[in-house]
Amino acid sequence: MTERVIVIGSGFGGLASALRARNMGFDVTVIERLDQLGGRAQTFERDGFVFDAGPTVITAPFLFDELFELFDRKIEDYVEILPVTPWYRYEFNDGTHLNYGGSVDDTLREIERINPADVDGYKKLLAHSEKIFDVGFSQLAHVPFNKLWFMLKQVPDLIRLGCYRTVWQFTKHYLKDDRLRRAFSIQPLLVGGNPFSTTSIYSLIHYLERRWGVHFPRGGTGALVKALGRLMVEQGIDIKLNQSVAQIQIEQGQATGVVLADGSTLKADKIICNGDPAYTYKNLIAPAERKTWTDQRIDGLKYSMGLYVLYFGTDRKYDEVQHHTIIFGDTYQELLQRIFDGGEVGDDLSLYLHRPTATDPALAPEGKDAFYVLAPVPNLQRDDWQTVKAQVKERVLDILEERVLPDLRDHLEVCFDFDPTDFAQQYQSQWGAGFSIAPIFTQSAFFRFHNRAEDFDNLYFVGAGTHPGAGVPGVLSSAKVIEALLHQDCPDLTPALS
Repeated sequence: MTERVIVIGSGFGGLASALRARNMGFDVTVIERLDQLGGRAQTFERDGFVFDAGPTVITAPFLFDELFELFDRKIEDYVEILPVTPWYRYEFNDGTHLNYGGSVDDTLREIERINPADVDGYKKLLAHSEKIFDVGFSQLAHVPFNKLWFMLKQVPDLIRLGCYRTVWQFTKHYLKDDRLRRAFSIQPLLVGGNPFSTTSIYSLIHYLERRWGVHFPRGGTGALVKALGRLMVEQGIDIKLNQSVAQIQIEQGQATGVVLADGSTLKADKIICNGDPAYTYKNLIAPAERKTWTDQRIDGLKYSMGLYVLYFGTDRKYDEVQHHTIIFGDTYQELLQRIFDGGEVGDDLSLYLHRPTATDPALAPEGKDAFYVLAPVPNLQRDDWQTVKAQVKERVLDILEERVLPDLRDHLEVCFDFDPTDFAQQYQSQWGAGFSIAPIFTQSAFFRFHNRAEDFDNLYFVGAGTHPGAGVPGVLSSAKVIEALLHQDCPDLTPALS
């Protein structure tokens, strides 16, 4: 009989795992608690404006290509992936800016305009980033880290590459200008990490962007989710929307199925969870069954920051604004310390502004623009976060009006927000963290939530909270880890017919 796999959650990790399991020959059912596929990559539509809820940067498009190629399909027959140039525009607090993206020469010219003394340093930084990428991504991102001995085997290479340093230390070593140090150390924030405490192995993100560029799907990230959903239906994957898992059933040390919120049960031979592992262990698996991940151990972990996201549409276009803009506040280390240590939010914020209509005007009515702006904030371990929500919104609008979107309040047509409490409720993220647990050394690779649950060998975890970590390339790579584990467990499965 065909073995049955249940995938809990349909973020990119869950979608990719479902397709990879189906290609191996499993009978696959996907359970999604929201009314659409995508998880954090869901979309919101308001008065003709289309907003991607979460991921907006595609940096390793081949990982999506692979999912269609599994079934002899081509991604371009499902969705169009567009290049974005520049990749980012960095707006510094002194009024200067840096357009980052395109060729290496383009970047060197921009650096020379900012500070000619850092041109050679950037070349060395890029070369070092490539070496880290060759190990951290090319060799290790798609393989399981379930054994300590495997982790220990990697230590000599990691020491040789200087990965005991933080991302900030790595960047500071090569660049002198504080503005450039900020611009080229900010990448860990894309995966929930503080550049001042995250290991410099995450500096590979810099070369990853350089290797494939930055892309965006026509129709938004939601169009990519719909393309994957169409492929899943074509391949016979059962999709259940508006269904919430209340419990993962454990019998004699094995995951045997799930209990849904309505009390019904679904049996499975294997379960792949695309939910936050911390939340899943604490809320979906009985404490008596958990020897490794006790509540006490989970509570002792360090979590990524929270996110405040403001979605808005304007009745005019801001043609001078790029697709991706990073707006730096006055401080850097002090701001990050407040965010990650749960301090006061304060007025000094750094923002990520997404204007998808710069690449695809159809995401807003004619003559109008769609945006979202994201502010890193403390997660819900700060008990009174909600008391500053209104203050944060107004401060975000102030910064946007002052720095990049003049008279914004006068042109707002649609405006709504999403905060850490929504992350906790909608995505069942522990403490409303934007990226599960923080990617510090003691919570990376073997020390992160394992892709195969330690206590249940037929329960697997995919997505941001497990190896290799958050970010679209990370969660898609974690699906490849799941595939490798399934091959170990079921070497004789017959691939599904395409």
